[in-house]
Amino acid sequence: MTIAEVSRKYDITADTLRYYEKIGLIPPVPRSKSGIREYDEESCKWIELMKCMRAAGVQIEALIEYVALFRQGDSTIEARKGLLREQRSLLIRRMEDMQKSLDRLNQKIDRYEKGLMAKENQLRRQIE
Repeated sequence: MTIAEVSRKYDITADTLRYYEKIGLIPPVPRSKSGIREYDEESCKWIELMKCMRAAGVQIEALIEYVALFRQGDSTIEARKGLLREQRSLLIRRMEDMQKSLDRLNQKIDRYEKGLMAKENQLRRQIE
């Protein structure tokens, strides 16, 4: 696939794809004899992974480290697993924080829907 096709397929700009490759976020993309990027299935899998991880809030530095370890071979499997476990823990904490925020918003909305905010305002006016 060309960079334009991959860009459309994954909704990522061509500049972003080039940048990801340049900084090592994805392994080097195979090129034609004329030097044009030819994204293969493996390249696309890396793009999907990085897009998913970035959407989850995983830092670029951690992903670059993961790719660098991957490129070093099987001797880095434990290090890669450790990195992924660490990122999973961070993501779980963020999800817990987001769930708390969502619960709080739902409570607030529920209070409005039940008219309790009006009652609170009445009580405040009585205290003043």
